[in-house]
Amino acid sequence: MIDLLRKRRSIRKYTNKTIDKASLDLLIETLLRSPSSLNNRPWEFIFVDKPELLSKLSKAKEYGAGFLEKAPLGIVVCADSSKSDVWVEDCSIASILVQLTAESLGLGNCWIQIRKRNYSIDKTSEKYIQEILGIPENINVESIISIGWPDETRKTVPKSSLNYRKIRYNNYNEPECG
Repeated sequence: MIDLLRKRRSIRKYTNKTIDKASLDLLIETLLRSPSSLNNRPWEFIFVDKPELLSKLSKAKEYGAGFLEKAPLGIVVCADSSKSDVWVEDCSIASILVQLTAESLGLGNCWIQIRKRNYSIDKTSEKYIQEILGIPENINVESIISIGWPDETRKTVPKSSLNYRKIRYNNYNEPECG
């Protein structure tokens, strides 16, 4: 797992190569095995591979989603918020697990935040996506994960550049161990 975390970077450029069925099946299995609070499984996932829909989804917010237009796959991560008061966390766990699975398969990926983002001054990104994909109002959209064969290489973050000042021991006022 640590090796995946060390090399995983957000990839926003993809080749035209489609994702094979075996890889898609593993991504689906990952999502369906994702843990959730009290095993409520409030999440639902929409796999989008139609170019015209990916193009529309790439416009879901002012910036930070445009690259989705050239991705072979976007996974819309949603949940029924009436099933769980921690649906955001449940969807976040599923999102990162599918990203790490994609990484393990050699697929590039990138999280696109949707919740609490705006399509326009009078429409949320969530509402825009609900309209495009026919998602009922009671199903909230957390994120879209773009996935594809990478057409860019990004350097890994060296261990020496990690901010160890973010780590505390025993209480917030003790930044050093023992």
